[in-house]
Amino acid sequence: MKRTPGLARLLALAIALGGSHGFLHAEEPAPSTRVDLFGVYLEAMRNNADLAAARADYLARKEVVPQARSGLLPQLNGGASLRDIRTELDQPSTSFSRSGPLYQASLSQALVRADRWFQLKAAKATSEQAALELSAVEQDLILQSADAYFGVLRAQDTLAATKAEEAAFQRQFEQASARFEVGLSDRTEVLETQAGRDTARANRLIAERRVEDAFQALTTLTDHQYRFVEGIRHELPVNPPAPNEPDSWVDTAMQRNILLQASQYAVTGAEQTLRQRKAGHAPTLDLVAQYQEGDNDRLGYSNTALSGRIGPTISGIEQQSIGLELNIPLYSGGLTSSQVREAYQRLGQSEQQRESLRRQVVQNTRDSHRAVNSAVSQVEARKQAIVSSNSALEATQLGYEVGTRNIVDVLDAQRQLYSAVRLYNEARYGYILEQLRLKQAAGILSPDDLQELSPWLKPDYDPDRDFLPPMEPAAGDGQPGSAPHG
Repeated sequence: MKRTPGLARLLALAIALGGSHGFLHAEEPAPSTRVDLFGVYLEAMRNNADLAAARADYLARKEVVPQARSGLLPQLNGGASLRDIRTELDQPSTSFSRSGPLYQASLSQALVRADRWFQLKAAKATSEQAALELSAVEQDLILQSADAYFGVLRAQDTLAATKAEEAAFQRQFEQASARFEVGLSDRTEVLETQAGRDTARANRLIAERRVEDAFQALTTLTDHQYRFVEGIRHELPVNPPAPNEPDSWVDTAMQRNILLQASQYAVTGAEQTLRQRKAGHAPTLDLVAQYQEGDNDRLGYSNTALSGRIGPTISGIEQQSIGLELNIPLYSGGLTSSQVREAYQRLGQSEQQRESLRRQVVQNTRDSHRAVNSAVSQVEARKQAIVSSNSALEATQLGYEVGTRNIVDVLDAQRQLYSAVRLYNEARYGYILEQLRLKQAAGILSPDDLQELSPWLKPDYDPDRDFLPPMEPAAGDGQPGSAPHG
């Protein structure tokens, strides 16, 4: 891999200093110990707690359909009872007691129940809404996986750049100390370089913690411990979105955004609930059948009616009935009217929530489209800034050696260089994430989008070696050019 001379020298210093401080791995991990982006996503699908909770919520909410349908299906009940009965006549000497079992069964079938039909339609809309919201959670997990994965790579590259910066400041400190010992500089240069080195060391410690934090975020997402992840090649194509027309992406989002579709089902459910509440004023008609078996006392028949005299209990009596039951609601204390007013307001609420979400989807889609285009320009600009900052550093160092620049100028130039490196890596990872966010806003994000990145993953990616982009100055103008990645 070809690099600009100054960057190659500083990279070598970073590796050397990294080894002395234990920054680098003692041995290169075997490729099998690394995980790629799609592997992280699969682990998240299997183990993510939020996704498991969303699935449980969906399975619970879909049960509203059979619950609502049950109100339209036959209702069959059966039972039995056994009681002692004591009867006393006017003369105590003629009192007696009887007991006997009673068996009964009843069947009812709704014939005209408009409220229950609308309740079933509302339940079906709710079930569809729940399914779409689960799909939205699953789709969001794709972006979460990428965000956590590239969060690790970003933190590792930032650490690598910080270590290289510390190496550069260490070299300046050693040079300043040597010049001071032979009387070529004053104590101020030593103190300035020492302060720069100490600051770089503090930044390196912060960067190391952030790498650990990034791996912990990956563990939280997947419930799996990782030590190494495959890096992304610098040669990853950085292209504008296709089509590069925001209106086309907005049109797609209006049709395919999952949460927007779910909000439409929420409105449909609210409309059906309103109809259900209004139907509370309508008459209902049910078919009712009943069967009872017991003795004459349990069924309410007197001995006189059955035998013409007071005598022993007659058991084994059967009673069967079938008929229609009409119920006309007249007044329920204002309950039904209140429920209708509530349903009106709930419908208005769901419609306004849908409109708010529609506007948010339009904004997110347009924002993401602009962000992708901006990221495309930023990646190239940040890469050029590395070359320019490196050239400025070399010129500043040369000026320092001939006495036209001081050590503070050199330290500032070094900080500018490594700031450019960090911003470049943030830009290239940001470009990938913005592409995924645009697809999510449009409702077309899928696991295939993660698999499409697989050819650009580098299994033996080592941040301490690969945090810099491959580049070389073009002949005569100092501009960067592509070089094969080593």
